[in-house]
Amino acid sequence: MTTHHRHWPDERATDELRLYREFLQFLRHTAVSKADGLGRALAAAAPIATSPRLTALGVIKHLTAVERHWISIVGAGAALPSLWPGSPDPSWDLSDADSPQAVIAAYEAGWEHSAAALAGKSPDDLSADGRRTIRWLLAHVTKETARHVGHLDLLRELADGEVGE
Repeated sequence: MTTHHRHWPDERATDELRLYREFLQFLRHTAVSKADGLGRALAAAAPIATSPRLTALGVIKHLTAVERHWISIVGAGAALPSLWPGSPDPSWDLSDADSPQAVIAAYEAGWEHSAAALAGKSPDDLSADGRRTIRWLLAHVTKETARHVGHLDLLRELADGEVGE
């Protein structure tokens, strides 16, 4: 597992794609920090009765699926299998092999796929399916990641009382 140091994006950024990437990276590190240090039991706990699949590990698995789908598959046309075929979305489901270390490592590996998928792209370039711009894809994945970091904030506080950004 990598050490996660969050860095705010450059406040005077002029390179739009770099700014999107920096905000996404900041949120990725925040997501991982919310699960980092939790044992398997707390990371796999679903403390909200009305959301029995909402766990810290499930959120990170889902974020891995989100990046793979939107950036690597839709954005770059990579021939990778989807991590969420079916309904309800199985990316939230946990297996016995889903330890915090394994789930975080898979998420981090996905970041490398995303970086490769975006290499040489500009914000105005179209996704591989021709329906969206790279700008839209990055804004969407950043929005989705930020939304789920909010879930992770709550899950971490319920797990062990830790709060903070």
